[in-house]
Amino acid sequence: MSIDKEVVRLSLSVSPELNERLEQLASSGCTTKAEILRKAIALYDVVAEAKTEKKRFGILDQNKNLLTEIVGI
Repeated sequence: MSIDKEVVRLSLSVSPELNERLEQLASSGCTTKAEILRKAIALYDVVAEAKTEKKRFGILDQNKNLLTEIVGI
């Protein structure tokens, strides 16, 4: 995040289970819950754009075989 940009603070209510998962993800990735949420929004943006372009979104193996298609987003 660039320091010369204005920052907007948000307040977010989540379940205790989701908070625990955010804490686990942040801890395992040596990052913050806020950064996890920023990355999740960036990923959601990629999925939304792909959807508007009639593309599919999924997880590929090293040989580019589709292992899992992400649907319902």
